[in-house]
Amino acid sequence: MSDNDGRSSRVHFSVFEVDLRAGELRKHGIKLKLHGQPFQVLAMLLERPGELVTREEIRNKLWPQDTFVDFEHIVNSSIKRIREALGDDATTPRFIETLPRHGYRFIAPVEVLSGNHAVNGHETVPTVGPGSSAELPPGLPAKLTITSVAGATGARNRWLVAAIAAALLITVAVLIGLNLFGLRDRLFSRAVPKIESIAVLPFDNLSHDSEQEYFADGMTEELITNLGKIGALRVISRTSVMRYKGTKKPMPEIAKELNVDALVEGTILRSDSRVRVTVNLLHARSDRHIWAETYERDFRDVIALQDEVAQTVAREIKVAVSAAESARLARVHTVKPEAYELYLKGRYHYYKWTPQDFRVAIDYFQKAINVDSGWAPPYAGLATSYGWLWIDGGMPAQEVLPRFTAALKTAMAIDDSDPEVRYALAASAFYYRWDWEEAEREFQRALVLDPNLVEARFEYAWFLSAIGRHQEALAQAQSAVDRDPLSVSANLALGSIYSEARQDDPAIAQLQRTVQLDPNDFRAHLFLAGIYEQKQMFEEAIGELQKVMELQGAPPAEIAGLASAYRQSGSKGYWNWQLSEAKRRNQSYEFAMASLRLGNSSQAIEWLEKTYQQHDWHMVQLKVLRVWDPLRADPRFQDLMRRMNFPK
Repeated sequence: MSDNDGRSSRVHFSVFEVDLRAGELRKHGIKLKLHGQPFQVLAMLLERPGELVTREEIRNKLWPQDTFVDFEHIVNSSIKRIREALGDDATTPRFIETLPRHGYRFIAPVEVLSGNHAVNGHETVPTVGPGSSAELPPGLPAKLTITSVAGATGARNRWLVAAIAAALLITVAVLIGLNLFGLRDRLFSRAVPKIESIAVLPFDNLSHDSEQEYFADGMTEELITNLGKIGALRVISRTSVMRYKGTKKPMPEIAKELNVDALVEGTILRSDSRVRVTVNLLHARSDRHIWAETYERDFRDVIALQDEVAQTVAREIKVAVSAAESARLARVHTVKPEAYELYLKGRYHYYKWTPQDFRVAIDYFQKAINVDSGWAPPYAGLATSYGWLWIDGGMPAQEVLPRFTAALKTAMAIDDSDPEVRYALAASAFYYRWDWEEAEREFQRALVLDPNLVEARFEYAWFLSAIGRHQEALAQAQSAVDRDPLSVSANLALGSIYSEARQDDPAIAQLQRTVQLDPNDFRAHLFLAGIYEQKQMFEEAIGELQKVMELQGAPPAEIAGLASAYRQSGSKGYWNWQLSEAKRRNQSYEFAMASLRLGNSSQAIEWLEKTYQQHDWHMVQLKVLRVWDPLRADPRFQDLMRRMNFPK
């Protein structure tokens, strides 16, 4: 609809006005965010009000038959966006009616406008009142209603019209000035609201091929990573947002649960070497659209596309980006497509957090390196996978350390500014080499490069707690939870650090909340058992340990053994059972702990020495755990502490 064919490009319905030529939708004169494909679909409906517009007509006009697009999804999404902008409801529509299996019909009265004149050929003053093109925002007094005046003649009538219009303008000006009825806020609040936090929701895989899930998840993760490099923006981490994969929850509800100002959602459709990505940016609490775009690229350009989207989002929400952050976002990464795909598959398994999946991730990272040996991320993934495999007990230190060190050394040589590389170096210094100064320096370096790298942040919190700086540790752990509120690992860190700070009640409360996040994760139950042991609440400790054993698949007889030992001999029976279990599983650190609980200090020191020689990561807890308090005056324990080189 354009002026060239004699018709106006402006139409009005209810409280909305649409400029079809400019591509603008306004409500009460205030511009709304609706553009691109959703606006084009709205324009088609408005050009034929009251008539059926079929889905085939929409496709034929907007998308040629040979276009690479998931047509059904985009039409559905466009209609959804239009309804959201208009405040319409599909079940009781006021504007857009769905005719199942056929198409859509615009059912509200539509008025075609031409400048400041109606199309009936008569001059008018703006009509204020229900259904008029100059209808005032809700809340203004009804007495301001002015009926249409057409073909007014004579000085008296012209004076009357002018006087009424002037009075109306003065009244509105007063109302705006006083902000009565919230009018000023509604009229002048269309600027993008202040956004300091954001969540990238899992991208939808439009191919409906489960084998492509890793790619959609990878796109989500990489966009989170890129946005995370902006220090002024709190970005919710991957673990929390992945809980919303496939969710039907309303956006404002998700925003409230994650405590964010904005949400990014998107879709991905991949076909051979081509990728189509659609990205939407919404003001989270109001579900208001800020920006949307669709990209179609060759697969080899996906990394550059991720950087471009992150920069655009930052620009649209007007967040402050430093020169260094801008430079990091603008860096062009040239990676062979096959290597990138293998890397994404590795990350997909890495985040399943099981020893078996760490091994699968290692295999994919190594394959990515074989394809493109000049790219740092697969080496960093290889190093951290080996590290977690060791900590989980899946591989001994003597096998892990050489492989970890080799992968990390190569990653550093390729790109020492990668935050995950710096984080891996910090973890190495903390858990493996017990170089406390280097560990702190590298944790801080990683968090400067990516303030939202939650894994590095909660590990830094554990580091600070291990050297006795508990208040700093609690602050970092809370910051990790703020950035990843649904992450078991982040919440677990906060609970354990409360315990190491000897704040048992907050620790128990936090760990119980952690159990609620994932009742099938044994770690929180294990930490709770440790606190109950310290408080000599053995019944509670037994209950938690039985849950741990059940989750780990222990046989019923073994699960019943601990409770039976406690019933027969009390706390001594409890610790004797722990001692025999530690010996059976060849866990020297736990053997030392149980020995000390039974009053055998010499045996405890002997097994701690074995733990030190094995380079067991548990040794980093020696400085702060209360269980070791009875040994602190022992010269042999003090010698161990000197060799651990804990900072004063």
